[in-house]
Amino acid sequence: MASNQTIINEALVCIPTYNERENIPSIVKELLHVAPVDILIIDDNSPDGTGAVADLLAAEDARVHVLHRPGKQGLGKAYLAGFQWALERHYEFIFEMDADFSHQPRYVPEFLRATQDHDLVLGSRYVPGGGTENWSQLRKFISQGGSLYARTILGLSVKDLTGGFKCFRREVLEAIDLDSVESTGYSFQIELTYRAAQKGFRIKEVPIVFYERVAGNSKMSKDIVLEAVAKVWKIRFS
Repeated sequence: MASNQTIINEALVCIPTYNERENIPSIVKELLHVAPVDILIIDDNSPDGTGAVADLLAAEDARVHVLHRPGKQGLGKAYLAGFQWALERHYEFIFEMDADFSHQPRYVPEFLRATQDHDLVLGSRYVPGGGTENWSQLRKFISQGGSLYARTILGLSVKDLTGGFKCFRREVLEAIDLDSVESTGYSFQIELTYRAAQKGFRIKEVPIVFYERVAGNSKMSKDIVLEAVAKVWKIRFS
């Protein structure tokens, strides 16, 4: 007799990609080695063929999945598409993570342990034990200043509001109206954490060391930073 019981999947790591063919095989291999997770590669029609590489990885391992999007629409839009994909397939824990080894896979098991009594786990560069490697003083100033600026305006105690290494319990993403999230760049991370805090979810910062990318080109730009500065006020009064 067939069962109508919903099958609950455990953890999914969402990895947006745009021209990351050099990094994606290695990051996938290491993730699958260190933690019992599935992986969703969200590719925005990368000109360098990242999508084709991702398809090969998915063909080799059933834990790897690929979501192809028609073009580059911003980091936030990519993550929102990934979150929707994860919720539809009943994943309990949903990660966001960079493809370039700036976020180290070795932290994923620690994040999963922290979800046992927290709803949103953030990889934090600015709590004891956290830090950055191979960053200029200017970049450190912009990043730390951006987090201070945002948490002052939003009234949050979270030290690292702009980080993009996170794990959500599915309840957090279900409670946030994802269709109404407008941020696409740097401010996307700020907005989701703020919305989770406003809903009363338990947030924990886990110390991480953020490493400069191993291969490829950084997606950070002056426009992304300026967007975040302006968006914080909109987030506060929305």
